[in-house]
Amino acid sequence: MRPPTLVNKANKHTLILLVGPTAVGKTETAIQLAERINGEIISADSRLFYRGMDIGTAKPTPAEQARVTHHLIDVANPNEVLSLAVFQKMAMHVIADVHARGKLPLLVGGTGQYVRAVTEGWLPPEVKPNDKLRRELEKENAEKGGDSLHKKLQMLDSEAASRIDPRNLRRTIRALEVIWTTGRKFSEQRRQGESPYHLIAIGLTRPRPEIYARIDKRIESMFANGLLDEAKGLLAKGYSPDLPTMSAIGYRECISVIEGKLSIEQAKVQMRRATRNFVRRQSNWFKESDPDIHWVCAGGENIIEEIVSFIHQTMLESGFGL
Repeated sequence: MRPPTLVNKANKHTLILLVGPTAVGKTETAIQLAERINGEIISADSRLFYRGMDIGTAKPTPAEQARVTHHLIDVANPNEVLSLAVFQKMAMHVIADVHARGKLPLLVGGTGQYVRAVTEGWLPPEVKPNDKLRRELEKENAEKGGDSLHKKLQMLDSEAASRIDPRNLRRTIRALEVIWTTGRKFSEQRRQGESPYHLIAIGLTRPRPEIYARIDKRIESMFANGLLDEAKGLLAKGYSPDLPTMSAIGYRECISVIEGKLSIEQAKVQMRRATRNFVRRQSNWFKESDPDIHWVCAGGENIIEEIVSFIHQTMLESGFGL
């Protein structure tokens, strides 16, 4: 596919979006697609932002990243928090830069809110952090433990709760903070501006049992490749096990192994269960019934040809010069 004219008749630049659940095969598909369409990859997977967290996040390897240019990988340390608003600004800056160099930006991810913030032009709730309230909620969580705050969010805003991992304390507290500050549901406050892009969205899918089998294989590979040592190394560098980033699937289970609370086999079981739940939450963001997403089977033959053909035809129909 030769380089297209990147602005259509509506004066909007094109943005290719590739979504799909964990372990569906986005990494290799994205790389092959970018190679074919003269593209560069912008990661919208919040787990890939953090340096030193490679094995547990299934981060593209250095060899894979060398095949095409990748952006927004390894942009923060584990003790830093890359907020939605900051990510949105960074991603849109990168997309503009890719366009300016005559290439196609390919936004790839499994973190729904980060993807939607860019593609739908979200305007995040304008609620400043309330440090006092956050300390009170953190204290309540420490005293009651478990998912007590998430259960509270479930009662106040079930839609927001369904999209937030019960173990993601930072996001749960933020949702409660916005609700109590404004008196309105968090899920109703993602104001949407006009998207600056002409979006071409492709979704990768596989039968759920096949995804689960790939998850199991991936978890075994992670431990074989040194996931436990990676977690030990992060702790040795002084990163607290209480950091939000260290509560990510894989790292929290490894920390429990290091602390003697779980065996390695028990950690694998918990990782499998947590990752399956994560896949189900991802489906709340990107549904196969969504008519705006062109779904293809990741295990099918000639998948890259199919996607390239779809992009080509869509751009022609939308007024791009090819």
